[in-house]
Amino acid sequence: MARPDKVDAVEEMRDKFRNSNGAVITAYTGLTVAQLQQLRRSLGENANYRVAKNTLTKIAANAAGINEIDDLFTGSSAVAFVTGDPVEAAKGLRDFAKDNPSLVIKGGVLDGKVLSADEIKKLADLESREVLLSKLAGAMKGKQSQAASVFQALPSKLVRTVDALRAKQDEQGGAE
Repeated sequence: MARPDKVDAVEEMRDKFRNSNGAVITAYTGLTVAQLQQLRRSLGENANYRVAKNTLTKIAANAAGINEIDDLFTGSSAVAFVTGDPVEAAKGLRDFAKDNPSLVIKGGVLDGKVLSADEIKKLADLESREVLLSKLAGAMKGKQSQAASVFQALPSKLVRTVDALRAKQDEQGGAE
């Protein structure tokens, strides 16, 4: 019979798996409590870093419908549940791992897609969502101004062409 505290832990993690955009599984062996606190702060409000037993985490992931990451739950494992911008959380983990080699990114899941450790590192190399959106808005604004220039040029070109035709007809009519 399962102990109530373990049942509660599994239910809590299952809800986190369901309600988060993604989850990154890491190995944390060798990190001190102070370093783990620093890691939690570096992730900000976008992610919740949780150390848990592999068996309970695997049961919670399976209950949430995520079966593809079972092989990541070996050795010491902790999960960063990402609720905000996944790029920012991936950058936080990558940067912390650079300074603390004891933190190893094993892999994860993002919006139902399984990611390898390399894919998470590539995700960390992307610019933040806000930067990408502002670049997109700038590009769209530039295209709109180009389109406006083209649309303004068409009537003025038509007027110049009509004036040139009229002048040519006047020359031909005056030459006869």
